[in-house]
Amino acid sequence: MRAELDRSTLPGPTLDEFIAARERVAAVVQTTPMEVSRFLSDIAGVPIFLKAENLQRTGSYKIRGAYNRLSQLTAEERSRGVVAASAGNHAQGVALAARELGITATIYMPTGVALPKLQATRGYGAEVVLEGDIFDDTNAAAQAFAASTGAIFIPPFDHHDVIAGQGTLGLEILDQLPDVGTIVVPIGGGGLISGLASAVAHAAPERNIRVVGVQAHNAAPYVPSLAAGEIIPITIGPTIADGIAVARPGTLNFEIIRQTVDDVVTVSDDDIARALVVLLERAKLVVEPAGAVGVAALLSGVVEVEGPTVVVLSGGNIDPMVMERVIGRGLAADQRYLKVDIPLPDRPGQLARIAEIISEANANVVEVLHTRHGAGLMISEVGIEIHMETRGPTHAELVLTRLRDAGYRPRVTT
Repeated sequence: MRAELDRSTLPGPTLDEFIAARERVAAVVQTTPMEVSRFLSDIAGVPIFLKAENLQRTGSYKIRGAYNRLSQLTAEERSRGVVAASAGNHAQGVALAARELGITATIYMPTGVALPKLQATRGYGAEVVLEGDIFDDTNAAAQAFAASTGAIFIPPFDHHDVIAGQGTLGLEILDQLPDVGTIVVPIGGGGLISGLASAVAHAAPERNIRVVGVQAHNAAPYVPSLAAGEIIPITIGPTIADGIAVARPGTLNFEIIRQTVDDVVTVSDDDIARALVVLLERAKLVVEPAGAVGVAALLSGVVEVEGPTVVVLSGGNIDPMVMERVIGRGLAADQRYLKVDIPLPDRPGQLARIAEIISEANANVVEVLHTRHGAGLMISEVGIEIHMETRGPTHAELVLTRLRDAGYRPRVTT
């Protein structure tokens, strides 16, 4: 996607600024582990490494950009306090950075914010204001607070210092894997990938390291924007990847990404849910949906990788209730959790026979719902909905075949 790169005219931070930012954020940022995934390596055909920013302080990379920005405020600016708007990761990053630097922080969050994110932000010492049902309203309230009080507004991605802070992750990757060939990065507004891609381009000018961004299908403004060569805002659809659900690319971020990022791909919610299950089972890592989109891209085959590849797991702040639903969706997407409707003759023994067939096929029944009032049922029939655990698509099809061979008409539902 990108044209020939001229680093001398690249907008945004310079290599010296990325290096200075790295020295600055070292006060609070951990060097997160990078582990090889044999499972994903076998799928991709190249070594795949997982950069676990989900294990970073505050649970995401956001502390890098937030601390770099706040640490450069003047004494007079610090005295005025800072304000930010966020549904989660940026809020926690700003709150912790402010606490470490002795700055008063006010964080505006949507009224429906997940309780763990709300509690974590307050736990870092910030004053939290719940305002607005949607993020645009929350952001407007934070901007109004800044205008009326003089507090310094800290943007989540579209700022030179924030980009420099996020770019420290790129320098860290180069240290940990000098021969990296491809880096796969989640994209929301573009703060992480613009900083990372720019830092890598500056620090390894002799290399042609491939950088690929991943967005959720229903929140992908970079795809039409890059195609048009200008920023194209979109209307966000429903997605489980709320951490990267941004309607408009950042202005500076977009200009950097145009020159430094090779491709941007999208993944579905089912892809993301499947990736979360793989990360739990194979890597023993808890990752939020937005942080798992790179793995989703590998599993769905939409990303081209060359040489040793790093997939950035950008965050791990997921509500346990959301995790429960997402895991269920991931298992269903992988056909390891199967739901079927079956019409049955209304006579004794039919449910027992169905259970016997499923048992003989080595599937495990989780739940059974029974009704005489389902749509499409004849008067002489009843309907049952059976939820069962299977071992994947082949096993699921075996169960369905056994039921059909016995004369039943199972219909898979979602």
